[in-house]
Amino acid sequence: MIRVIVVDDHDIVRKGIISYLQTDENIDVVGQASSGMEGAKLIIQEKPDVVLMDLMMENGTGIDATKLVMKDYPTCKIIILTSYYDDEQVFPALEAGAFSYILKTSSASEIVTAIKKAAQGENVIEPKVATKMMSSFRTEQKKAHDELTEREFEVLLCIGNGMTNQEISEKLFIGIKTVKTHVSNILSKLEVHDRTQAAVYVHRNQLLKQEE
Repeated sequence: MIRVIVVDDHDIVRKGIISYLQTDENIDVVGQASSGMEGAKLIIQEKPDVVLMDLMMENGTGIDATKLVMKDYPTCKIIILTSYYDDEQVFPALEAGAFSYILKTSSASEIVTAIKKAAQGENVIEPKVATKMMSSFRTEQKKAHDELTEREFEVLLCIGNGMTNQEISEKLFIGIKTVKTHVSNILSKLEVHDRTQAAVYVHRNQLLKQEE
């Protein structure tokens, strides 16, 4: 059972999402909140597996709440669910520790899929957001990826393309355990917390373009 908390300041939207989630036997909605600060306190208290977090709210934005949660409960998988995908919202949210970023234009089934993937450690980045990441990020002076081995760099590029461990395993003809080891080494060398931030690093440094 996946324990979920929904944080959104629009009652109709929040209740509508919850109503749909409650129809899935694998999801248990253990709480809801209408503001960032209220949501952060509830999340830290209840420690859900996954959180659906709106961005623009009174009394604390989704970014503020994400930062607070990551300090006390860093393993929480926070999915940003919003109508916004501009630079001022996307990058700060991901850098704050958000695990996935999807838009409210997503279908109910797509939201459920994102929740289940998050619970399994797989992030989902809305295509519009991924495109913006690729076009907006500038190359950083720091080249932490220079410390990666050739194989680790190949795995990093796969992460940047949004591939799962299984897909990476099949593409590079290596075992799942080996992939996980490479991913762990990559996160350590790049000094990032998770795959989402590793993907951000790839696009910020335009590594995929260099391979074209």
